[in-house]
Amino acid sequence: MGMIKEFKEFAMRGNVVDMAVGIIIGAAFGKIVSSLVSGVMMPPIGLLLGGVSFSDQKLQLKEGVEGVEASDGVAAVEAVEPVFLEYGVFIDNIINFLIVAFAVFILIKVINKATAAMKEEEEKKEEAPPEPSNEEKLLAEIRDLMAAKNG
Repeated sequence: MGMIKEFKEFAMRGNVVDMAVGIIIGAAFGKIVSSLVSGVMMPPIGLLLGGVSFSDQKLQLKEGVEGVEASDGVAAVEAVEPVFLEYGVFIDNIINFLIVAFAVFILIKVINKATAAMKEEEEKKEEAPPEPSNEEKLLAEIRDLMAAKNG
């Protein structure tokens, strides 16, 4: 019973929940990027390269064989599927990776810039002496008036 309680405490920590949310959003973002690459970016690139569709590009390594049945209904020759090296899908995935990596780079850059700006703002607040209260200002005025009157 103690192990279940301990696991529940672990799973409910903020950083574990944040990580789970990040993974879910990351998976959804990956689908969006895949859609962007395969549906929006690759068609114009393929068109520029002469109507080539990368996702359809493949190299046949082994030919397939159609099955042949003998007269008694028994297969005389088993059907064999052809073997392909689908390098076009690999190219699509490389482009997906580059887009995701660039998006993460931009995100980290924005976060770092915002963090630096907040840190700079805090340093400015720490450097500036606190402004005197209204009572202190009034007492300073009285002191200055008395000094002028006596001096």
